[in-house]
Amino acid sequence: MQSSEARARVLYAAAAVLLDYPDARVREALPMLRAALAEHPGPLPRLLEATAAQISAEEEQAACSRYVDTFDLSRRHALHLSYWTDGDTRRRGETLGKFKQRYRDSGWLVDLGGELPDYLPLVLEFTARVDYGAGRSLLEEYRASLELLRLELTADASPYAPVLDAVCASLSGPSPTSRAEAMALAGPPREQVGLEPFDPRLLPLAEGTR
Repeated sequence: MQSSEARARVLYAAAAVLLDYPDARVREALPMLRAALAEHPGPLPRLLEATAAQISAEEEQAACSRYVDTFDLSRRHALHLSYWTDGDTRRRGETLGKFKQRYRDSGWLVDLGGELPDYLPLVLEFTARVDYGAGRSLLEEYRASLELLRLELTADASPYAPVLDAVCASLSGPSPTSRAEAMALAGPPREQVGLEPFDPRLLPLAEGTR
């Protein structure tokens, strides 16, 4: 029987793939991913399987177009964890530097692949394949970001919502049921560069705001 850490590593590795741009490379990995999920009974792998099945059933162009609409054209679905807490402020540069330092501290050379170090699929892959403890720490630290993204995807009935459901459910404690509860997970606002962490201009709370 596999340990809880081994099962969590499979979950995070699968989530990293499913939240990546669904081009031919990702689609080729889906059969192996779904086979790995099938070996792990329970509600969390089934959530990931739901998203994997939908991506597999779609034409590549349609899946890619939906991905762009979901994540690239909407700030409400930002996949960069510090965007939710720091927005486009000077302090975000410091935060990104801390992400890079976590990767360096792991003792591994982490290829960012042109992405910022707080890119969620990258953090998930780091957790699954490189340093489970350090990666889990980052996910717990940015629980508020994950939960806010989960709530926005759920509100839009996105097929990617189950992936965030699974990731959030794998962390400690229950998930919040509202944006206010999710924002409270980040703790008190920090007084930096004249902006609060959850700037309403960066986190539109009105439905349909992009």
